[in-house]
Amino acid sequence: MSRPVAVGVDGSPASLAAADWGAREAVLRDLPLRLLHAWERQPHSHAPPAGPEAARRWSQGGPQELTDRLRQLHPDLDITADFVVGPPRDVLCQAAKDAEMLVIGTVGAGRLTGFLLGSVSMATVAHAEAPVVLVRAGRSVEQPPPGAEPGPPLPVVLGLDLSRPCNEVIGFAFETAAVRAAPLVVVHGWNPPPYHLYGLGAALRFGSDLSAGERDSVRQALRPWQERYPGVELAAQAVIGEPAHHLLDAATHAALVVIGRHRRTARPAPSHIGHIAHAVLHHCLAPVAVVPHG
Repeated sequence: MSRPVAVGVDGSPASLAAADWGAREAVLRDLPLRLLHAWERQPHSHAPPAGPEAARRWSQGGPQELTDRLRQLHPDLDITADFVVGPPRDVLCQAAKDAEMLVIGTVGAGRLTGFLLGSVSMATVAHAEAPVVLVRAGRSVEQPPPGAEPGPPLPVVLGLDLSRPCNEVIGFAFETAAVRAAPLVVVHGWNPPPYHLYGLGAALRFGSDLSAGERDSVRQALRPWQERYPGVELAAQAVIGEPAHHLLDAATHAALVVIGRHRRTARPAPSHIGHIAHAVLHHCLAPVAVVPHG
């Protein structure tokens, strides 16, 4: 049985945007879609606040309405909707174990102010065993305005870290580009060792040699995947500087940004995902896929 694209929904605009994105992704990958609504009981001795009460009301009919709407948009898509009682982070992480990917929504206000990522989102990204895609509320740049002609597919952007084994991350990026018939832009950000900055003449020569070496390392890492996905148009770059800055620049008009998260043997802190992933998640306007590896 095919592993589904799982989407966490709670009636918020961000989660509805995630459901739309997840449905399109499920169609592209020919996978079923699983909508998941988690409800955590809130013990109280008086009337609950407006937030939990609104969520409770939505849980009574919202998932079915959302399912009906998505079935109208995608008649051939296999859609299920599940209501699960439990802490949202635990419910989402459990669902990710049996999913091809998990999609959740985020609220954002732009690159300068950043996304508003709650504790549930951050903890889910840090612990989920499947790739987690965070989708910003609002119309996706992949979807043209009503009546507009669809343009060429937007690129998929991969942030490549050669310091760790990352075949899962590279493979996810190539497959995502392939199902979209989209180009893949690979960004490897690096910095030369500090001692190469001393002695100008030698530094220039060593810098050129190091840059050539980095570009060659990128080509070697990508070569097996190019052979596996020959139809994917590839543009790779090894650039000096902070990787997150280069990724955010490349992601300005991207369909999806793919980054890695190193698995840890010890249980990490709820929001510990690495500084590059943290920066990209808080400032990227495009959807971001965080792929566990290692």
